[in-house]
Amino acid sequence: MDSSMYYGNDYKTIPMTSRKRNEGREVTPDVYLYTVQFVNLYMIGDIVSGEFVLVDAGTPNRSEDIIAAVEERFGKDSRPKAIILTHGHFDHVGSVIELVNHWDVPVYAHELELPYLTGKESYPTGDSTVEGGLIAKMSAAFPVEPINLASHIHSLPADGTVPHLPDFKWIHVPGHTPGQVALFREKDRLLIAADAFVTTKQESLYHVLTQKKELSGPPRYLTTDWPAAKESIQKLASLEPIISVTGHGPLMQGAELTEKLKHLANQFDELAVPSHGKFVDDSSEV
Repeated sequence: MDSSMYYGNDYKTIPMTSRKRNEGREVTPDVYLYTVQFVNLYMIGDIVSGEFVLVDAGTPNRSEDIIAAVEERFGKDSRPKAIILTHGHFDHVGSVIELVNHWDVPVYAHELELPYLTGKESYPTGDSTVEGGLIAKMSAAFPVEPINLASHIHSLPADGTVPHLPDFKWIHVPGHTPGQVALFREKDRLLIAADAFVTTKQESLYHVLTQKKELSGPPRYLTTDWPAAKESIQKLASLEPIISVTGHGPLMQGAELTEKLKHLANQFDELAVPSHGKFVDDSSEV
């Protein structure tokens, strides 16, 4: 156990889940989506060789569920080559310390996320004033203090490559957080979008519980830079992905994905940006 790693004092079990909790599905033969409570993580790799990478680390106190899901797919005592973090919010890093201690593997994130992963800087408190539903109202209670992964955290390579995933490139998609990244594979146009956009309306408790499919902008209550978020959506839409999975919600693909992502990119101000809230600058255009 590495005692130099720690979570923020506000990290706690989140008493909220969805009907897809602890469920998994194969997106492609080498990409597996697993839902922890209300957030997705991904196992990318070959089940024959047993070599894989874990993308994101779920909510707090869910390491046993994640380890069990990994071993069900890849075999007993299997472990990833690395953990890739799309960003540092509590629902994407919530069990990472237990996983690192169990597997002894390196963790990678964008350099702009490192202050939140090395104990140096907290995220802003969630904005409970934005419209959208009950989860938005609850968001001020979500953990925002930094965690510290100490010597286990590393910057993603500056050239856009993803460690141990040679077919993927990481793409900087800030807005929701300063250093959020998406992962894209050109050969099958597969996009892991993180929270740059989501496929269930994350502000609504009903939508989260039922996992109703609806392509939406990033979660409003924790998105701090709306002009950057708009540019990120436009960047991802320009890739013309054929299949996409996100941090929250079900898989979306084909014409449905193409049409809805293009519509969101073109109408981002009207569809995604809240009409009011502490992260919205009314004095400037988004």
